[in-house]
Amino acid sequence: MTKWGVVATGRIADVVTSDMALVPDADVIAVSSRSTPKAEEFAKRHGIPRFYGDYHDMLADPGIEVVYVATPHSSHYIVARNALLAGKAVLCEKPITVSLKDAERLVELARKHNVFLMEAMWTRFNPLIKRIRALVADGAIGAIRSVHADFGAFAPHDPTHRLWDPAAGGGSLLDLGVYPVSFAHMLLGEPKSIATHGTLIDGVDAEAALLLRYKNGVFAQLSSSLLGHYPIAATVVGTEGRIELPSKFYRPTEFSVVRPGEDDEKHELELVGHGYQYQIAEVVKRVQAGEIESPDMPHEETLAVMRTLDEALDKLGVSYP
Repeated sequence: MTKWGVVATGRIADVVTSDMALVPDADVIAVSSRSTPKAEEFAKRHGIPRFYGDYHDMLADPGIEVVYVATPHSSHYIVARNALLAGKAVLCEKPITVSLKDAERLVELARKHNVFLMEAMWTRFNPLIKRIRALVADGAIGAIRSVHADFGAFAPHDPTHRLWDPAAGGGSLLDLGVYPVSFAHMLLGEPKSIATHGTLIDGVDAEAALLLRYKNGVFAQLSSSLLGHYPIAATVVGTEGRIELPSKFYRPTEFSVVRPGEDDEKHELELVGHGYQYQIAEVVKRVQAGEIESPDMPHEETLAVMRTLDEALDKLGVSYP
């Protein structure tokens, strides 16, 4: 049984902790929050035996093996860093940090101290996403020519909300656009060049459009937005067909393989819980095996995605404190 501690008590921490109960070898034994009453309430709701009003105190708990970091983006680095220094394995919410430099520091620290570290890009572990990767590798749609993905949801403008606050790592790209970018990287790798277009409000990207270019004319067309409701869909186009993920491609329950002259090939998944249990099971597996990274979301992949995000943000004119 792998013992977990959860840092933060917000919405994402709530749903991920709920899904941890679906993994037999994962046992959440502690939670921390800046507010002790909030930590206590969260602990009672999830049946967690220990709670702390300061995450440093939780990191000193010798019973904890893995720390799940669910804080806002801007504090991912410092919390993950302190957890690694305390010898705790780390699952850190995406994006792992707000800058490439900080991501590199975390990876270096994990390798130096031989401690597991993984970015919580849960999409990579969804069974249908794994099936798509296998189909593409087997040539089910021929050679990939392009990838299209978007993630946009209207967020009322509020300068005090983290989404609109540069100090909190706000903007559409880090919060939502990381999904399309990671999806494209998963299938095409790191691009040769990046072109961007976007709208800045309060110093953060309210919307962003990215064109990632690869060799032989292959490209990825990606977008994110806080200004409009997007389909949140993805399409992988190949020389012999295409794969369509109609909605919520980041946690798909269905997709279709479409080939000219043939009936669509449907793939479906009956999702139990919210879908986070697959990445939790992966962390448990790797930590129990004494490994420091996952082959499905390795350190180098996290850094490659951060390089793309870093360059795109720079071209959009976004600069975080």
